[in-house]
Amino acid sequence: MSYLELSAHFTVRPGCLDGFNKQAAELIRITREKDTGTLRYDWFLSSDGTECEVRETYTGPEALIEHNRHILQARTKLFNEYADNHFMIFYSEPSQSLLDLLKAHQVGFK
Repeated sequence: MSYLELSAHFTVRPGCLDGFNKQAAELIRITREKDTGTLRYDWFLSSDGTECEVRETYTGPEALIEHNRHILQARTKLFNEYADNHFMIFYSEPSQSLLDLLKAHQVGFK
């Protein structure tokens, strides 16, 4: 089986750490309750609370697309109110449908 692995990086806006933490907890809850193909979804916050990395593994590109559908509203709130500079690094080959989704959401990636 070919897994899809990635890291998402972003910064926490100054003065928004409490709201960020609450919204991150909501994203984690939704992922645990609804996703069927998410194998890893681990959040790491820097010691000064200004940067975050999320290590993610999915059964394949379609599982990431499913995950996106589930968390869309909560993730939108995270970036509208608490976080900036979203960038993703893929460690596996993304599908064309996934590339289209990333472009539609204007997420930087490599």
